[in-house]
Amino acid sequence: MEYITITSVLMVMMVILILAVNAAFMEGPADRLRYHAFVDIGNGISTRIVDLYVIAPVNGTITTAFDIPDDVAGKDYYVNVEMSGLDQRIVVTDGKVRNTVTISGIGATMAVAGNTTGAGWNRIRYDSRGFE
Repeated sequence: MEYITITSVLMVMMVILILAVNAAFMEGPADRLRYHAFVDIGNGISTRIVDLYVIAPVNGTITTAFDIPDDVAGKDYYVNVEMSGLDQRIVVTDGKVRNTVTISGIGATMAVAGNTTGAGWNRIRYDSRGFE
């Protein structure tokens, strides 16, 4: 009877250990990796938007294409540009991990809107007439 009791207690402890190892050693570092990758992606998109604004024509249209990673740590993600008061922010999220980057330099003078995913090529389009 003693062997069965000890074996049962050890099996329960092993199951708890297996669940804890997944959360502590796999999900936690993957979430940190996603967060820092989202910071890089948000900063890269913000820089591209500001660079396009700097060379934008007074009258006309300019478009640029760029590529961002298809997935980060094996998960898809979404990029959304939204307004928060006078600030414009780029939000990169996979539903669980979220990062917000402010568009520097043009937030008060130029309205930016849109969203994308990591799949395929992405475009930023400037039109001097505004949104259509």
